[in-house]
Amino acid sequence: MTHAQIMRALSGLLLGLFCAILSSTVVTNALPRIISDLGGGQSAYTWVVTASLLAVTASTPLWGKLADQFSKKILVQSSLVIYVIGSLVAGLAQNPATLIGARVIQGLGGGGLSALAQVVLAAMISPRERGRYSGYLGATFAVATVGGPLLGGVITDTSWLGWRWCLFVGVPFAVVALAVLQRTLDLPVLKRQVKVDWAGAFFVTAAVCVLLVWVTFADDRYDWLSWQTYTLVGASIALTLTFLFVETRASEPIIPLRLFRNPTIALASVASLFVGTVLFAGTVFFSQYFQLARGESPTMSGVMTIPFIAGLFVSSTVSGRVITRTGRWKGWLLAGGVLLTAGLALLGMLRHDTPYLYTAFCMALMGLGVGMTLQNLVLCTQNQVSSSDLGAASSTVTFFRSLGGAVGVSVLGSILSTRIGHYARETLTRLGPEDRASAAQASGGGRLPDLAVLPAPVRTWLEGAYGHAIGDIFMYVAPIALLALLVTLFIKEVPLRASSGLAQAAEEAPDRTT
Repeated sequence: MTHAQIMRALSGLLLGLFCAILSSTVVTNALPRIISDLGGGQSAYTWVVTASLLAVTASTPLWGKLADQFSKKILVQSSLVIYVIGSLVAGLAQNPATLIGARVIQGLGGGGLSALAQVVLAAMISPRERGRYSGYLGATFAVATVGGPLLGGVITDTSWLGWRWCLFVGVPFAVVALAVLQRTLDLPVLKRQVKVDWAGAFFVTAAVCVLLVWVTFADDRYDWLSWQTYTLVGASIALTLTFLFVETRASEPIIPLRLFRNPTIALASVASLFVGTVLFAGTVFFSQYFQLARGESPTMSGVMTIPFIAGLFVSSTVSGRVITRTGRWKGWLLAGGVLLTAGLALLGMLRHDTPYLYTAFCMALMGLGVGMTLQNLVLCTQNQVSSSDLGAASSTVTFFRSLGGAVGVSVLGSILSTRIGHYARETLTRLGPEDRASAAQASGGGRLPDLAVLPAPVRTWLEGAYGHAIGDIFMYVAPIALLALLVTLFIKEVPLRASSGLAQAAEEAPDRTT
């Protein structure tokens, strides 16, 4: 395929991926307003993010396995339809519970789009040439990530629109993507019997759900060391062991365990788990920092995160092109780990009055690291598998990244609530007696505060608590980024293949394609 043919085939896919990312980012700066209007608190804030990540995590292996057995085009279109349904329900939500449920539906569709984008790319393009086109995926990620918060902030701050349109805004893009995909994406379909590992899908979903319920409510509803913890952790371990047993007996396992005999795939999966924790935990709390620790509007909160997205955009596109030209990828992976760890460690020094130039520099470092890391972990995995395992291998790496993000956001959301309370109590004596009643009302009830209605001393007191607590969160995830870097050190650099997934499939079984 020529470059023009590849770009034509990718056009609808990139638009669909744009929708999936937009659905996550467009609400980032609107979430404090959304949760406040629906009467939720920090727990609801965390679950709105976690619910989507949970659905992405649980569904990604299933989408990837289906891509090895079924029409990739139909699967992408099905993902878009599911995404549209979730978006419509979310936009009409009247309470946090409905919104969280709708985010699960959105996550099911988004998980398909995220996983299938990597699979389709690998099917059409050889690993040696894939770096260039992975850069386009990275650019789409960057544009949607920077455009989403900005668009969401503007919509939220526009009185005649309101935050509900943040949840509707992706629907037109999804409809256009459906039409474009129908005309542009035309891939050969493997003649294979479709065998869905429903038992594996059930047990992996159940194990992840129970784990997330534990980490979300630990240190809030019950102690980390309590009978509830022992029960939920034990149940999660039992479900995981059952899943592993089921996978050893399944004819078409949702996650083929034999893949982990390959050291590259095993190490890339572990690194993706750590990188996912860092990526989602870092980006989710940026909006809370700018709005609740610095008192910025949703629109300005989006503007202030541009350095992070700019770093991601530059590093993903530049590294992709250089990898295509040279065929060397591990150096970029290691450099990304170093930059990511450094950026997070420096962000750990954040306070509510930290100069913005310092914050912007740290976010740029983090963005550069993410752009060099995410795509290359998938690339080195795809380079190690046959065409029949391309979807499963790609989705496995994405699964661990989403799992790390979901668990990380839940755990750190719980820790954030505790740290905010700690710093609020520690500094309460700085307020005068007349302000303490307002302070108790602002920090009580578990709801996110509305800084605009607070007296100036109380507002400064609460901003200080949020700023210090969020700085602690970044400091806690910096060692996790370091662990990801240490794991990637042991990944062996294997020369990138020059044949695409479809070419491999034709060579392996010429009579199986149409």
